[in-house]
Amino acid sequence: MFFPFAFAGRSSSRGFASRLALALALASSVVVSSAVIAPDAANAQRRQRAAEGGNSAEFAAAYEPVAALTTSEMPNWSAAATQFETLVAAIKNEDDRNIAGNFALQIGSNLQDITWQRRGLQMMLQSGKVTPDRLATFQYFVGTLSYQLEDYATSRAALEAAIAAGHTTDDPRGLIMESFYEEANVDAGIAYLEATVASGVAPIENWYLSALQASYDNDMVPQVVQSASMLVRAFPTTENWTKSLAVINNVVDMEPQEQLDLLRLMRATGAMSQRGEFTRYIDNADPRGLANEVLPVLAEGLAAGHFAATGDNYYTEIKALAETRAPIDRRDLAATVRDGQRGGAADALDAGNVLYSMNEFAQAETMFQLALTKGGGDTNTINQRLGMTQVMLGKYAEAIATFGLVGGVRQPVAAMWIIFAEGKMAA
Repeated sequence: MFFPFAFAGRSSSRGFASRLALALALASSVVVSSAVIAPDAANAQRRQRAAEGGNSAEFAAAYEPVAALTTSEMPNWSAAATQFETLVAAIKNEDDRNIAGNFALQIGSNLQDITWQRRGLQMMLQSGKVTPDRLATFQYFVGTLSYQLEDYATSRAALEAAIAAGHTTDDPRGLIMESFYEEANVDAGIAYLEATVASGVAPIENWYLSALQASYDNDMVPQVVQSASMLVRAFPTTENWTKSLAVINNVVDMEPQEQLDLLRLMRATGAMSQRGEFTRYIDNADPRGLANEVLPVLAEGLAAGHFAATGDNYYTEIKALAETRAPIDRRDLAATVRDGQRGGAADALDAGNVLYSMNEFAQAETMFQLALTKGGGDTNTINQRLGMTQVMLGKYAEAIATFGLVGGVRQPVAAMWIIFAEGKMAA
């Protein structure tokens, strides 16, 4: 499935900025500069520890010829790698393991091999000789290297250890979430996100964007709605409303009247950004039925550069039709309201729709409530429209309660209207 947006910072439609940024932090020079001890220094360290009873004699005997392969004018790190298991076999204590781990890290750096780098770091951690001030950094690098190696369980364990040791930079929690998404375990990633925020950690916008992308990539409609809701609730920018509503528009199979209410929310949040969104809004509203709503949408599309006043057949034809129909609808409004009062639920709903299109929200609310009272109508549609009308009237608490009654295919759109109403109520 192709995502309808290129999120800012993404290297592709399927890779978030966090993945790239965190991967770049794993450059060999970064790892080596933070952890490695050069061969000559390692030899000196090994001799000092041997003198102090640290390194074993067996390890010292095995270490010197292997290290010598790397200290000549033509260092042979590949040969050292082939001989490394002799060092492992000679390990007798944790000082030996620490020096061997450092040597493995050097091999990985010089051969640009992250498997060796991770092995070295893990051995040094296992030795217990890593100083407390470097423990968090070592665990973080094991976590990020493991992520690159697609060993996600190990990555998560190391990153959690890094967090516990005080590592806060480079977003280790975000990489844990990404590790779940790489395993197509979207629910686990979202659950980790929710638990992290619930624990009091300040959220990062990209966590929600990543959850939205992973949900979309895996065709998980409920999770798309959930992550979109979390995103705009935590970071209610126009850009995020645009992304979230466009994704929902893509994944939820809606009929034109159902989609119209999503497009109305896009308009209310300033999220309409493409000509196709304006034309779908206009077509779904239908200039023959809701001309008084179509005309301002046309004007907004023209102002935004999506339509042209001349040479744009769609614009000129729709404008002519809507301008002809709009005064007729206003002239017949009283009759429409009478029909809504006298007829069944469908008539009251139709009257409410026309009133809504004319921004006559108080009367529209009365008609939608009447449609519910008459019974027999599509209650999901009626409640959706009633809630939207209540939002327009500033009755946010009532609107939230009304949207909560909406089910079926309209429920995702109602859920997003709830967040919009919450934001208005909090403003």
